[in-house]
Amino acid sequence: MASIRPMAVMDLLKISSTNLDHLTETYNVGFYLEYLTKWPELCRVIEGHDGKIEGYILGKVEASPYPAPVQPYNPDTNPNPNYLPWHGHITALTVAPSARRLGHATRLTESLEQQADANNAWFVDLFVRAENKIAQELYKKMGYSVYRRVMDYYNDGADAFDMRKPLSRDKDRKHVRENGENVHVNPNDVW
Repeated sequence: MASIRPMAVMDLLKISSTNLDHLTETYNVGFYLEYLTKWPELCRVIEGHDGKIEGYILGKVEASPYPAPVQPYNPDTNPNPNYLPWHGHITALTVAPSARRLGHATRLTESLEQQADANNAWFVDLFVRAENKIAQELYKKMGYSVYRRVMDYYNDGADAFDMRKPLSRDKDRKHVRENGENVHVNPNDVW
């Protein structure tokens, strides 16, 4: 059975087989190292019984770089709908084609959600290509919903769905909405 463990620097030499499909975003080594340095508890791999990396997740916990418009932050009094309070973010999640449909993505995502919840985050969010229906269905089964559509988000001009899942701090579900597919924003509105 595959097991989840913290990602190590040497794992970067073994993850290329997980990045083989056209929907997986790949990054340079410096990007992965930055995540391992800043958010090591949110970077995990799933390793098969043979020692091969079958998938990984990179995440972070952050807020918008500018202060909340109203201090302290409260979702009921926040006048800026694009302000991002303290939240977890899934930057990358991928599973090797040979290891798909085994529950790896769900297990990796749950491990990040637990860490974000332990850090008192309001929600976990991620961006997924609007045309990637398979990934959207996976995330919906895990409790995520579309918060907004980010127009021209990707370098090739494709749109992204900003999907969110509220955590225990957001008891009243103030950071999710219905029909988020119909809320269009520009990439500069996201941050």
